[in-house]
This record gives sequence, C-alpha cells and structure tokens, in this order.
Amino acid sequence: MEPTHDSKKSRPEALGTLGERFLWIRQTTRTLAAPLSAEDCAIQSMTDASPVKWHLAHTTWFFETFVLETHRPGYQPFDRSYRVLFNSYYNAVGEKHPRPERGMLSRPSLEQILAYRRHVEESMLGMLAAPHLPEDLAAVIELGLHHEQQHQELILTDVKHMLSRNPLKPAYQKQWPLTRVSARERRWIPFAAGLQDIGHAGPGFCFDNETPRHRVWLDAFRIASHPVTNGDFIEFIDDGGYERPELWLSAGWDTIGKSGWRAPLYWDKRDGQWFAFTLHGEAPVDPHTPVCHLSFYEADAFARWANARLPTEAEWEVAARDATQSGTFLESGAYHPLALREAPADGTLAQAFGDVWEWTRSDYGPYPGFRAAPGAVGEYNGKFMCGQYVLRGGSCATPASHVRATYRNFFPPEARWQFSGLRLARDAEQAPDRLT
Repeated sequence: MEPTHDSKKSRPEALGTLGERFLWIRQTTRTLAAPLSAEDCAIQSMTDASPVKWHLAHTTWFFETFVLETHRPGYQPFDRSYRVLFNSYYNAVGEKHPRPERGMLSRPSLEQILAYRRHVEESMLGMLAAPHLPEDLAAVIELGLHHEQQHQELILTDVKHMLSRNPLKPAYQKQWPLTRVSARERRWIPFAAGLQDIGHAGPGFCFDNETPRHRVWLDAFRIASHPVTNGDFIEFIDDGGYERPELWLSAGWDTIGKSGWRAPLYWDKRDGQWFAFTLHGEAPVDPHTPVCHLSFYEADAFARWANARLPTEAEWEVAARDATQSGTFLESGAYHPLALREAPADGTLAQAFGDVWEWTRSDYGPYPGFRAAPGAVGEYNGKFMCGQYVLRGGSCATPASHVRATYRNFFPPEARWQFSGLRLARDAEQAPDRLT
C-alpha cells in the first residue's frame, strides 16, 4: 500500500495512533524508492552515501534490533546475518559491514530487502495493536520513526549524488517544480543582548542532543530575513571568491586547493550560463532560489566576503522561534529549494524551516549537562560530538514533522552533498554587508 499524501493527512502527527504513524512513515520510505530500478538501488556513489537498498534495510534493522528482539518474546529474526550487514555504527550491537563497501552487497536482492521490511512490519503492527505500550518501548519506537525520517532525506541526497555521476544526467522525477519569481529585498532583523534559554523543553519528541535546555548569553545581533540566494553566490564567484585566500579559513583554503572547487556542488558553467544538476535533471540556476550544496568552508568564506558572518546556533534558534514552517519540505514533492514568493512578516525569518539546511558557526558539541542514554541507543548522537558543525532548519528533502527550532543537524565542514546553504548574521554594530 502506498501513502496517498492527501491534504488531510499530509503530516504523520495528523494520524491518530502510533501504529498509523508507523505505517505512514514506512510507506513514505517505500514511495521514495519506487521510481528507482533495482540497479539504481544497489549503487553507492561515494563513501558518505549509501545505496537505497541499504537504507531500506537499515531502517528495518533498527526496529528489529532495538524493538522486536528486545521487547517481543519469541520473535524470530528474518535473517541473522542482517544484524551485521545493516548495522551502521552501533558498536554495542556487534560487528558491522564496512561502510565504504555497502555498494558491494549485490545480495541480498532488493526483493529480499522488501520482504524483510514486510516481515518486520507485520511483527511491529502486532505489537502496536496492544492497547497500551510501556513508556520506554513507545520512546524507542518514536526514535525509530524519526530515525527513518532522517533516512528518507538521505535517500534523496544519496540518489541525487548517484544520478549526478551518470553522464546521461537522468532525472529522479521529471516534473519541474520551479517558477521564476521577483527578487526579494534582504532585511536585517535586530535582537537585543540578553540571557536566552535554548534547547528542547517539550512537549513532543526531540533527540537527546537537543537537551538539556539551558541558558546562554547573547550579545546584540542582527540576522538576515532570508537565506543567501544563488544570485548572491554568483556575485561571490564573479568577484574571485574562490581565488582570494583572505576570505578562507586555512583548512578551507587547503580543501578548495586540493579539490578544485570553484562553485557549489552540482554546478556547471557553459556559454556564460550556470546550470545545476537536480533531482529533476539539469536546469539553469535560478538566481532567486536559496543556494545549496555548500560546505561549511564555502558558507563561511561567503559570509566574510559579504562583510557579515554565520550565526551561532543559539542566535539562529532564538531568531527562528516565531518563524512559521512555511518552507519547502519533502511532502511538497519538489525535492529542490524554491524561491521566496512572499515577504515574511516584519521581524520574522523567511524560509527558516525547509528549503536548505543553514550552516551555523557553532561546533557540534554537548550542551551543558548532556548525558547520552545508556546502551547502544546512546550511540545515536553523542559519539559524533567532535570535528563537526551545526546546521539548523531542515531542507526540501526533510519531512515537515521532523524539524523544530531546537533541532541540531551536524556534518563535517567539507560536506557538500546535503541541501546545505546559509543565512547571514552581523554583530549589532557591524558595517553593512555588501549585498543589496
């Protein structure tokens, strides 16, 4: 059964029970894989990506390993070898198949993986039919649902990279969602200095890295009303942004020197016109659309070029609290950032949620008082709190029910394959930026 995505049930939280939400999210994952061939689902185009077949299996492995094998007496695993094949990074669970070699798993077949999903879903639905679930069990299932939503986004980003490596430049979805719109004027939204509480305070789900809620001091700052656009970034390129070492962090300058980057990932210039590969195939770069597929290094260099800076994650969270979730999400079916169509209300951020993840200047580390959960599930976030930077807000590939103002995404500074962009910030007394 495929999800219909009708307007009354466009988000999982609109569905009444945990079982209904489980089915909805599981079916959405299957729908994302439906346009792909078995050959498409088997390819791993880089170490940072995984084959779609692996995503389908790993999200199932999560429920089998952390729910069924632990909480359902008498459960019989579908295939005991899958415990190793589809373990991602949980050392407490046991051995793992090497990540760079996921694309070498020609077997099990896609058909066997889909059978595995059905097997686990039947057992899960039997458990979810109970009138009452223990609180700890419901919490693990909830974590599994949000884990699967993360992999829905990864399916789209990994498929995009995989298809981009094909010289035929095939489209994942042929319908093109973009229409040209007029440029929007950037405004600067001021925030006064003061103590602010950040982090998740409930109600509702959050990941452990969003806690505990705590108080931080923020100096007065200003933040841009909307994200940096493709047109803005083309100005940076045309002004020699990739050739000016004074704009770059040392590690960033070394990275672009070794990699040869001179534009965002998936961009190509022909006859004076920039084109970008998208999930709809190749298309001209729209100057009014939020720029994406930037590394932290590129975002930071652009901000310096613009006489501005990246916001800290605390600044971003405070600024985004009153923003509406009116951006472009996975449910739209666009699978690409869209240009701003209406100016935001005074004093509020436009496109804070959806469209593009926004790099912040904050290292990904634990909040004061953070403690990882005991056991293997505690490996979910805490052990990655080193050498990465925080992104906020979600993207066009993120499910709308999956993000909130406190959500902390994180990637290493050289990562470009996510739908990652930026929003500028300034100190209160900083000189105006160079962009109009």
